[in-house]
Amino acid sequence: MKIRLFIILLFSGSVFVTLNAQSYQKTETGIKTVINSVGIELQFYNPSIVRVIKWPDGKTFKKESLSVISTPEKTAFSVSKAGDILTLNSKSLKVNLDMKTGKLSFSNSSGNLFAEKAGSTSFTDFNDAGVKTYTVTQGFTLDKDEAIYGLGQQQRGKMVQRNIKLNMIQGNTDDYIPFFMSVKGYGLYWDNYSPTLFEDTPETTSFKSDVGDCIDYYFMTSGNADGVIARMRNLTGQVPMFPLWTFGYFQSKERYKTQDEIVDVVKKYRELGVPFDGIIQDWQYWGNNYLWNAMEFLNSDYSNPKKMIDDVHKLNAHMLISIWNSFGPMTKQYKDLDKIGALMDFQTWPQSGSDKWPPRMDYPSGVKPYDPFNPQARDIYWNYLNKGIFSLGMDGWWMDSSEPDHLDFKPADLDNKTYLGSFRKVRNAFPLMTVSGIYNHQRAVTSDKRVFILTRSAFAGQQHYGANTWSGDVTASWDALRNQISAGLNFSLSDIPYWNSDIGGFFLSRFRKKLEDAEYRELYTRWIQFGAFCPMMRSHGTDAPREIYQFGKKGDKVYDAIEKSINLRYRLLPYIYSASWDVTAGQSTMMRALVMDFPKDKQALDLNDEYMFGKSLLVCPVTKVMYSKDTKEDFSTIKTRELYLPKGNDWYDFWTGEKVQGGLTVSKESPLDIIPLYVKAGSIVPFGPFVQYATEKKWDDLEIRVYEGSNGKFTLYEDENDNYSYEKGVYSTIDFSWDNARKVLTISDRKGTFPGMLAERKFNIVKVGKDKATGSETPAKFDKTVSYTGKAISINL
Repeated sequence: MKIRLFIILLFSGSVFVTLNAQSYQKTETGIKTVINSVGIELQFYNPSIVRVIKWPDGKTFKKESLSVISTPEKTAFSVSKAGDILTLNSKSLKVNLDMKTGKLSFSNSSGNLFAEKAGSTSFTDFNDAGVKTYTVTQGFTLDKDEAIYGLGQQQRGKMVQRNIKLNMIQGNTDDYIPFFMSVKGYGLYWDNYSPTLFEDTPETTSFKSDVGDCIDYYFMTSGNADGVIARMRNLTGQVPMFPLWTFGYFQSKERYKTQDEIVDVVKKYRELGVPFDGIIQDWQYWGNNYLWNAMEFLNSDYSNPKKMIDDVHKLNAHMLISIWNSFGPMTKQYKDLDKIGALMDFQTWPQSGSDKWPPRMDYPSGVKPYDPFNPQARDIYWNYLNKGIFSLGMDGWWMDSSEPDHLDFKPADLDNKTYLGSFRKVRNAFPLMTVSGIYNHQRAVTSDKRVFILTRSAFAGQQHYGANTWSGDVTASWDALRNQISAGLNFSLSDIPYWNSDIGGFFLSRFRKKLEDAEYRELYTRWIQFGAFCPMMRSHGTDAPREIYQFGKKGDKVYDAIEKSINLRYRLLPYIYSASWDVTAGQSTMMRALVMDFPKDKQALDLNDEYMFGKSLLVCPVTKVMYSKDTKEDFSTIKTRELYLPKGNDWYDFWTGEKVQGGLTVSKESPLDIIPLYVKAGSIVPFGPFVQYATEKKWDDLEIRVYEGSNGKFTLYEDENDNYSYEKGVYSTIDFSWDNARKVLTISDRKGTFPGMLAERKFNIVKVGKDKATGSETPAKFDKTVSYTGKAISINL
């Protein structure tokens, strides 16, 4: 009677079902109940997603997610009971709740997917800076050999995320997202923002978060990785388009020190005829450290910043600039934020007011991070950024230290108060809130320029706010290069599709002779080859400059290999930009772990050094030294790179046109200028013109390469390249399909229109074969050249 009375009080006014003294309330979205003094609510967000909320002592409360922006859809479901098991069934998902123990399990038409571990739900009293709350834990059970992926980005070199222990608190080179997906076709998002321990052992997979009023997670199923990511984006937001120019090549370093220097770099690239789209200004354009992040050009070496930006634009390039999440004590922002209590007090970068190294700690900088959880603080941040820099014509943002940097850590630092409670409570969501603040404010100002934010940290939902995350200040080494691959792939499998790394590594401490070190030059070449097949291609670092002309001149092996990679990137822009549209409109992923396209190939599931770029190109970066040692180079013998070709498809060597059967391990000759690259049979790949910048030439004479062996399709996407009119349907698509049996390529009717769209164009069609239409060069002869006016045509090949 006591338990039943408690439930009636909790759900007063509601209709109950009481079966064998076990009661629950059916709601519009699911059920509520209390089991062993733990409140449990299940909410269907759609037929494939269910939210699980648990709270102690049956207390009522309301939690608003920082990451989840959707609300439950009207979903048909049934509730039934057999013995102690309460079952909720939607069209796509079955949830079983043990009314004695509170254990949940999840299944679909294919069978059991996932289950909680019995007895693993835990609420431990915790004093969070004077607020009574809990440390919350939930355990689950996975199949013994079940592969899972995601959890953000770590520098461990692991593809499958089993048998690991992660202390999830945002750092410079580690970005934590409490989401994983399984090869079985489901995903789980743990919606908590405090420091969290994720641990996987043979017995249990668990999340334990320092602070939580409740356990709150979302279980989703789809059957494959693309579908799981689509479900996660249904919850946390879709991905906006980036401008076309952001898929070109970016040059940066720590740091350009005058406005003349930065313009001269752009001029030099133009003089050399090397493609180039973006230059990035790093820190201290604002002056000394007491003026840290003032968002004004207070440094005397930037006397006319408007002219600098205009000069870059006149050279048909774009510019990003460094902005931070902390402010020096002499800045206007610091003073305004301090007035509203929106500064936090812990050690961050820079600690010293002096620029000298090592830092002079007897001159403390007084720099403090701001509170991005405070909407008024986000307003202050944008108002200064808009007035001081955006109004000058700046094209995008390099939001550094978005974790933010937390130096000389003390547990008490997490007691800092934010707008939403202690810093501890919301610690890991800091990057999400600061990035979204920029995006939302810029969108409110203009729709003519797409938001582009290069940032160093991320949290669930950040894909919705125009951000591309880089992997942080990694130290250059062959291991570091290899680790970037699995880092970027697991980050992408965490539902955030735009990622990149500092090409060449940020620090060169391992290479004493810097650019004179032959091994480093080889490493840089291999890294830029990898960068050509990342969502952003950006060279950056400290200790030595990285511009192409620092590596020699035309005719030198390293220089030529770097230029070759940049040119290939630009030739693939129609393919890359169309893939970005698939990310936006089709909830796809650009940098694809092999589990996404070959989930049944067990040999492919744990490979950490190859991946698909888009849905056609298999990329196998070289991650071991081949041709150098210290200052000496030896190119007398061509070395090979061993790699695996996933089964179920034939593959074409991109460089030779040779067709190879899938399911085999092969050795690919890899001279310095060649990255092993294979094209899946059935692919249709468009190649653009040789250009100096992304929008230099119209796509009126595209080369269309057909890789026969299977049926295939491709959608070519085009728009105005840099505004949000596409959200109103102002764009066009052209579908290509290949019938392998009939050897017929069909180009469909064009769909849609936009200002400046080509009314008529040529397509140069070539069927790839051995030594035919290979590499990045234009073939000597095409199989067919057709005129296209927007009406469907078929071409026999």
